[in-house]
Amino acid sequence: ALRLVGGRSRCEGRVELEQEGLWGTVCDDSWDLTDANVVCRQLRCGHAVRVHGNATFGRGKGAILRDEVGCQGHEEHLWDCPAAPEHDCSHKEDAGVVCSEHQEWQLSGGRDGCAGRVEVFFRGTWSTVCDSTWYKLEATVLCHTLGCGDPLQQLSFDHTLPGRMIYQCGGHQPSLAHCHWTYNKSAPCHQSRAAGVVCNG
Repeated sequence: ALRLVGGRSRCEGRVELEQEGLWGTVCDDSWDLTDANVVCRQLRCGHAVRVHGNATFGRGKGAILRDEVGCQGHEEHLWDCPAAPEHDCSHKEDAGVVCSEHQEWQLSGGRDGCAGRVEVFFRGTWSTVCDSTWYKLEATVLCHTLGCGDPLQQLSFDHTLPGRMIYQCGGHQPSLAHCHWTYNKSAPCHQSRAAGVVCNG
């Protein structure tokens, strides 16, 4: 088994493998995009857009199960990749990855990080969010995710980034990634503007 821990979604975090019922980590020596791609593909998280070392997502516990990982890129599982039989690592070198299906958000152009145009990082690029289905529920989910309280006011901006995202939330989901979303479909975004919000946090 394989998982990513310590990130903001299941497609970002510290790489952990399961061996005989116990979870362990991977050392960052020679950890690169080719290795990380195998992880993202195995987890159905797309491809790797960023690799991290030095325990960026926190230090793991348990054994360090892989070091000097050398995937070729075609492997189905991280266990299939060659690795050093011994390691000289500590948990401060735990490897991590951000996969393309991970979503993160920011509000830009406002007075602080809790106000402005909604922007989403997805598949390696920043995109705007179409306001055609952006209502109080969607704004509430985002403000909560960012630790910014509740929405006070809806704003609209121009689309100036290449991508477009649509969200439709059915309830108070833990993040917008848990809502129904559509990426780069032109019809729902036709004549829309870019969504913005002022949260009260």
